[in-house]
Amino acid sequence: MPRPVRILAFGDNVVDCYRGENLMFPGGNCVNHAVFARRAGAETAYAGAVCDDNAGRLIRDALIKEGVDVASLRIEPGRTAYCVIETQDGDRVFVGANLSVSIIAPSQADLARLPDFDAIHTGRSSHVDAWLPRFAEATKVSYDLATVHDAEHITRVAPHCFLIAFSGGGASREEAVALAQNARVAGARWSLVTRGIEGALLAGEGGVFEAPATPVEAIDTLGAGDTHIANVLVGLLNNRHPETVLKEAAEAAAKTCLTRGAFGHAATMSVDLSNMMDLEEIYRTTRSASPPEEAAYNAPLRQNQDKSKRSLI
Repeated sequence: MPRPVRILAFGDNVVDCYRGENLMFPGGNCVNHAVFARRAGAETAYAGAVCDDNAGRLIRDALIKEGVDVASLRIEPGRTAYCVIETQDGDRVFVGANLSVSIIAPSQADLARLPDFDAIHTGRSSHVDAWLPRFAEATKVSYDLATVHDAEHITRVAPHCFLIAFSGGGASREEAVALAQNARVAGARWSLVTRGIEGALLAGEGGVFEAPATPVEAIDTLGAGDTHIANVLVGLLNNRHPETVLKEAAEAAAKTCLTRGAFGHAATMSVDLSNMMDLEEIYRTTRSASPPEEAAYNAPLRQNQDKSKRSLI
């Protein structure tokens, strides 16, 4: 019997705060991916950073309960990242957030683990684009560009991707096909565009494959897109037919829409929102994780190189 595929999700996390209900849920693209890929049959691990507070403990405990390996989860001083959400007619609306300690560069230990996995998943919310070449040297890369559709970003990211994913809600079929094909031309092996109630399409070497959304009376759509991406990645890594992969991903996403929060595990909200920023401020002020040339574990090497140069003067 073949072993399950193994996926490492690296990067962002938050607690999603439903302020009007005084509830918080574990979430964030990479945390969600680790959980949904695990539910889809993969062995998964999550690498990221939280704090030793109620929010951080909620994320860690939920991952453990879902069977996700948390050996690479760091505990940092400060406050765990959070996002404030309101639900309107079943759809989630992001009000504000603070990313806090969640933006990190991979450590030597993280990089050393990569060859043990069939793929690593990350995305724009993790701010580790500079590390994609290193990731791709070790394993396949899955990347969620979400609502970012600009050609410059696609051109920068796609060459490193086994799977690249976009949120295309509101896009016409023609626009979605063009977006997927543009990413393929830029270098991605597979390109997924989720389109909400219009379903999803997946472009690859064999053409463009499509599947409708599975009808459901949604309670909360948070996490549905992440469910889709995780299930598609697991299916592709298992060499399943793209149409089957899309159909099963749609069914899994529909189930997610019947759960409060991305994947459940509600707790009473215990987050100080006094440092919340609106989305515009977050996009304007958030800095990417330190690139490889500035990573802390390269410092001794640079210092030794500097000493060698001085000794030759």
